[in-house]
Amino acid sequence: MENDQQEAVALHRFGVIAEAISEQLGAIERGSIVRAISDRSHLHPDGDYRKYSRATIDRWLSCYLKGGLVALRPALRSDAGSIRSHPELYDVAAQLRLELPSRSSMQIAQIIFHRHGVKVSDRTIRQQLARGGLDRASLGASSKVYGRYEADKANDRWITDVLVGPWTPYPKTEVSVRAKLFLIVDDHSRLLVDGRFYAHENTRSCQELLRRAITHRGLPGTLYADNGAPFANSWLTRTCAVLGIRLIHSKPYSPEGRGKQERLNRYIREAFLSEACHRGIESLDELNDLFSSWADMVANRRIHSETKESPIDRFVKDGPFKAVDPAKVVEAFKWSTTRKVTKTATVSLEGNSYSVDPSLVNRRVELRYVPEDLSRIDVYYEGREAGLAQLFVTTRHVHRKVPQALPPPFPSSGIDYLGLVAKAHEEEAGTREKVDFSKIAMLGQVDEPNIEVMS
Repeated sequence: MENDQQEAVALHRFGVIAEAISEQLGAIERGSIVRAISDRSHLHPDGDYRKYSRATIDRWLSCYLKGGLVALRPALRSDAGSIRSHPELYDVAAQLRLELPSRSSMQIAQIIFHRHGVKVSDRTIRQQLARGGLDRASLGASSKVYGRYEADKANDRWITDVLVGPWTPYPKTEVSVRAKLFLIVDDHSRLLVDGRFYAHENTRSCQELLRRAITHRGLPGTLYADNGAPFANSWLTRTCAVLGIRLIHSKPYSPEGRGKQERLNRYIREAFLSEACHRGIESLDELNDLFSSWADMVANRRIHSETKESPIDRFVKDGPFKAVDPAKVVEAFKWSTTRKVTKTATVSLEGNSYSVDPSLVNRRVELRYVPEDLSRIDVYYEGREAGLAQLFVTTRHVHRKVPQALPPPFPSSGIDYLGLVAKAHEEEAGTREKVDFSKIAMLGQVDEPNIEVMS
């Protein structure tokens, strides 16, 4: 199994056990959670759904607690058999499934073995039938009834999304870009944990917002997102795995569970974006300054119609929150990729060439790096540190998927509703020192995070 495949399986296994790794769980409560996990089906990286026994889940938990994400990587294995070597058996399997749609892949495999004497993996049958549109869900999905859900306390579950914002002038050009508002909402309190407009809708924008939110509000237990490109990628999955956050993606065309986020999106359009468009926006930084003030002064202080409390009051009831290890934050927001070392002891990344230890020739190594600074690359082999990759041919200094840095905003003019909100926010803040998030984790230098909740 290649390194990439092992990493994908390790991240999948972490996703399965994520809700059971909390240190606050007692033995009885953890056992109940593990039993619930073993009763569910989980989407494997190879595309099929699997169930795992309690013993398997307990073993994965033990491995993760002892060795972290690396310990969840699988060992090499050999498959039982393949239906590809017996293509005529596919028709048999298809007939058995159509004859009785509720018949499981394991049952079909047993029937084929007893009837034809050929041992075929039930996983292979499941994959082949799914490719042919003969999976059980397609042949007869039962209707579901959904109830209302709310997290038990603040920071148990965050919901994130992207909202398309107004056209905003792009600095030093005569063109405008469509600003993208990345948002994070706390499920329990309905607090707008953080939100920021970006010119680019990509993974790094999502990670930057998540880092800001964790630094300011604490570490969530679960992050719930859709399947958009900024959220469904290996980099964000790795970030959550290192920090111990359970990352959940909603099923396509299944909006249940995202009601609080959608309601907030509508509120932002009606109460903020309409005012911002009416006022006129001169730069992306100005738009972010106005939104930050509006979020603190208006959105998080309004009385919610369902909870009958303001989001910030409901959020602080469970504080203060647990601080995050700065070194772990730095590691979590690095990007990771695998490369095979050439015969000349070099690897390539983003057009740059790096020299590595000669002992790694012809081996596949993991490269960990901060995408804003490609001058320093940490090399890992089989989960252990293997030195630094020395840069000797430079094409790029910053990863191409990192949002471009924007210069200071143009001077603002005029006073209106949003201007008054911003002024009130400044008067209340007084001389309180602001956090410069661009200096945190981005350059690998992190101060002790302040997790005190700001009202």
